[in-house]
Amino acid sequence: MPFHFRSFCGVLRQPLRNIHLRGFPASHIFRARISGMAPPILSLALPSETGRVLSIQSHTVQGYVGNKSSVFPLQLLGYDVDPINSVQFSNHTGYPTFKGQVLNGKQLWELIEGLEENNLLYYTHLLTGYIGSVSFLNTVLEVVHKLRTVNPKLTYVCDPVMGDEGKLYVPPELVSVYREKVVPVASMLTPNQFEAEKLTASRIESESDGREACNILHAAGPSKVVITSINIDGNLLLIGSHLNEEGESPKQFKIRIPKIPAYFTGTGDLMTALLLGWSNKYPDDLDKAAELAVSSLQALLQRTLNDYKRAGHDPKSSSLEIRLIQSQDDIRNPQVNFTAERYN
Repeated sequence: MPFHFRSFCGVLRQPLRNIHLRGFPASHIFRARISGMAPPILSLALPSETGRVLSIQSHTVQGYVGNKSSVFPLQLLGYDVDPINSVQFSNHTGYPTFKGQVLNGKQLWELIEGLEENNLLYYTHLLTGYIGSVSFLNTVLEVVHKLRTVNPKLTYVCDPVMGDEGKLYVPPELVSVYREKVVPVASMLTPNQFEAEKLTASRIESESDGREACNILHAAGPSKVVITSINIDGNLLLIGSHLNEEGESPKQFKIRIPKIPAYFTGTGDLMTALLLGWSNKYPDDLDKAAELAVSSLQALLQRTLNDYKRAGHDPKSSSLEIRLIQSQDDIRNPQVNFTAERYN
């Protein structure tokens, strides 16, 4: 019996109309390109229950930062992830030297156009991390708009990577673009203390200041804000805030985080990926999502520290590459050892 691609498409589409696929419209699930006899894109035709993520971040050949630190954990949590590498370097920039290429805004848009021309531009989530230029960030904003014309319910998770410990490591003009253009279109923000201060033009010197910074950011746009690390009187905290409904007070909480005497690369990228992954599974319980994310990350960091010591290396002497692959069980099924404390 001859194979008819049109008939095959019809057979496959029929039951999909009766299945709830986490916001995937039936009209977009399957568009056969009969002339080229192209097979279906299964991540669109039969999407994962969790979602489909476009991740625009840096990439290194060796080591785990940017997309290398984000894609694998999200896949372990059940997501289809399509990475676009904003840079491709041999290794992270903390090494004595690095080589590689930088993607510009025009090249990013060409990739988006290629996806659009082949009906591949349906995503449930957009994730962005380090961005090094205003032109590229402005193109990312165009990408957000384009993706939301395809899926108005797109969740945009933004890690506004600008600096840390009082020091910017992006051009200063990026700060205003983040504050004025990116924050209003983001669904979730995951700044550190320094970045939250830059975005709110305020100082964070207490827990109350951290909570107020979250309120300022809510008023500007995102319903979920997680300040991933705040140093208050020598104590390290995560402060999270979820504004469920306009006009209501946000649900706010903190998680106490132990200080580890070492510096790790890629942890911010990993943390944001974990927060995306778990907050989508628990959309009304940001506390629980943060508990799972922090517990995964802390288990991974402790394993990394122990492995360096076992190899005879002093962890305080240099930045450490995280043991991502070896920690996959802690990512997939974390034991919750860090619990959220709800503010009244």
